[in-house]
Amino acid sequence: MRLPFADDNRHWLQNGRRTAPEWIGGTEAYWELPKSWFNDLVDRALVRYGKINIIQPYREQEICARACQEALGHECQCSCMGANHGAGNDGSWFEVSDTFSTRWGDRELACRLLTAR
Repeated sequence: MRLPFADDNRHWLQNGRRTAPEWIGGTEAYWELPKSWFNDLVDRALVRYGKINIIQPYREQEICARACQEALGHECQCSCMGANHGAGNDGSWFEVSDTFSTRWGDRELACRLLTAR
């Protein structure tokens, strides 16, 4: 977590909890916090700052089916909306059943700006 400088940042982040946040110094300095604090921290940051940028890793999940990947015609009723229609399975798909296959994309970062109402 990165915050604008304030003398009370450690105290504000800890918010009466037993565990203290850890300061990771250096050129890319930031606060390291337990994942379980995330929702409460976002709510409190919105009150304190009015808005917050959340940058977090994600991997996009694609869903398709073998019937779609092996299709010969043009009609597609699959959730891929035709993106994989007739393309076959190159081995990157995990087949759960004949009607459901899934695969995960590369790790990326997602950025969201939340603003207080």
